[in-house]
Amino acid sequence: MTHSLTVEGWRFLPHSYSIINQFQCLEILKIERIELFHKDLPYHKDTWVPHEKLFSPIEELELSKINSPAIDQFSDVTLRMSYPFCFDLANSKQTYVFITSEQSYIGNDALWSNYSLEEAHKKFDVILITPSNWSKNGLINSGADPKRIVVVPHGIAPNIYKPALETERLFLRKQFGFEDEFVFLNIGSMSHNKRVDLVIKSFSKVLEKYPNSRLILKGLDSIYTSRESLINSLKNFLTDKEAALVIDRLTYIGIPLPFNEMAKLYQIADVYVSPYGAEGFNLPVLEAAACGLPVICTNGGSTDDFTTSDFALHIESELVKPDWNDEAIWLNPSLEHLIELMHFVIENDNFRESARINGSSFIHQNFAWSHIVDKLLNVFKLE
Repeated sequence: MTHSLTVEGWRFLPHSYSIINQFQCLEILKIERIELFHKDLPYHKDTWVPHEKLFSPIEELELSKINSPAIDQFSDVTLRMSYPFCFDLANSKQTYVFITSEQSYIGNDALWSNYSLEEAHKKFDVILITPSNWSKNGLINSGADPKRIVVVPHGIAPNIYKPALETERLFLRKQFGFEDEFVFLNIGSMSHNKRVDLVIKSFSKVLEKYPNSRLILKGLDSIYTSRESLINSLKNFLTDKEAALVIDRLTYIGIPLPFNEMAKLYQIADVYVSPYGAEGFNLPVLEAAACGLPVICTNGGSTDDFTTSDFALHIESELVKPDWNDEAIWLNPSLEHLIELMHFVIENDNFRESARINGSSFIHQNFAWSHIVDKLLNVFKLE
């Protein structure tokens, strides 16, 4: 029996919602019993422009060839993935809305028509899909009906996000000029919730003992103010001496990269570090572990769902309410513990090697996009 699924969302954009949407669509296209349609929704900001060549040419062609739904089409399921979050019922048997809560609440400005989340979820019979238990708890805190919230995590493409062979890794590191350095990596928008201030502060302290370390920061200047955020952090959170140390050992990349090139950043690094304050999921941590990187990440947040002590070091943290919003709840990772863990991972070859095997194996077995899409279709009752 064939089922029809309409996805409303973004394509050809290096934003996480678009990336997740497209990887899911590529996996769904492999399933003969699902007839997939895609309705392109307006980007959140007029300044956003499409980016080509993020996927392979064949995958980009497959994505571009997905049919649009007819105006009067009635589907079995509609999944909406965009921002601001819209709960209007689609022309289908059931409407699902992908939604993330990073800061343990959803403000009215995040919803269309300035509804509160509680009002919108009561009025519209939609089921919310969210990627982590941290995010789910934030939705419940904001008044959503817990009976109509389902956690479906994100995934990885195993053919892209995998450990490189040692010979290949050494070749890549030589190409980048990092063959004799210990490389930390962090990927993200550089927005405050990512806590790039803690990344560079801790790195400045690591350099005092291990001056041959390097930090790669991958931002996204075409969508976010990544470079400006980094510059502000360097000015406001470091002394002049610390900033000079960090800048000399910092590599910043702000342009969009194809996913196979993104994977190379994980493959050449020695450790992925993410002392985040608030995340709906934190996809780079998942991708890093899939590529065999040991991970240092905040304890108590979204990454608790998919990291284990076999490959991840968890930074001690406490729940805090930030000064700028009484409703928000953040995690405040310990800077001292972060520095301690960065020292530990440099000094412990055995942990890095076991993490390389354990992390990649765990993520590939449990979080390949094929597994995640199976869970999604099971939620939709299209299995």
